[in-house]
Amino acid sequence: MMSLQSAPNERLRAAIADAGVTTEALAGHVGLDPKSVHRWVTKGVVPRRGAAHKAAELLGVTVGFLWPELGTSPSQAAQQEIVDVYPHRSDTPRRLWLDLLSGTESELWLFANASLFLPEQNPESIELIRRKAEKGVRVRILLGDPDSPEMDLRGEEERLYEAIPARIRMALTYYSPLVGVPGVEFLLHRTCLYNSIFRYDDQMLINQHVYGTYGYMAPILHLRRIQGGDFFDMYVRSFERVWETASPITDSTFWSMYSRANLKPPVSA
Repeated sequence: MMSLQSAPNERLRAAIADAGVTTEALAGHVGLDPKSVHRWVTKGVVPRRGAAHKAAELLGVTVGFLWPELGTSPSQAAQQEIVDVYPHRSDTPRRLWLDLLSGTESELWLFANASLFLPEQNPESIELIRRKAEKGVRVRILLGDPDSPEMDLRGEEERLYEAIPARIRMALTYYSPLVGVPGVEFLLHRTCLYNSIFRYDDQMLINQHVYGTYGYMAPILHLRRIQGGDFFDMYVRSFERVWETASPITDSTFWSMYSRANLKPPVSA
């Protein structure tokens, strides 16, 4: 049963106005009569949870913001978004990476400096990514620019020095068959990498980075997006900020040299 309140829901009224939708459009989205949605606004009627989630999704806000009695606390929502935690990337099951990749149907994002481990440990991953793009998955690859000072600095921080830019160049040769593939967007970044982000639809693997520690020794956080949570979306926003500042791989010094040399991607044993 829907509960009744005495006061209008001003938060809902403002959210509808901010989203530029009508109560009729909102009603159609949730599958109810416009009069029902009108009562949500004017009489403070609290809808059923399913309809509330659909409405909040359309309006771009959380259920708890519109109807606090239906929401959860930020800490509770964050805990629900955590699927698992691995103390080191090397502790993650090898099949986990391919299983998530294989199950992706709409959004596939790879954000790292090199992400060399993925094609080296799973040689089939590059071809699988290409096939996903062919089937309509939006693929966004964001790797480090090996000729940038930021990558040199990361080499110093990890005491690997020139090995970091070299590893990135090696990784780029693995990923190079994806350049120009319809559905694949491939950019290079010049940022201080705080976390590597691997998105598979509504799941993420976050490789957290620790100063002076190699990536394979740093923790992995496995997240699943849930309604009302902000953990997953925080990393989405971080990715988008870096994406805005990145450059096409085809504009890079690496790609110019790679193309002139007519190099071929390495083949893993």
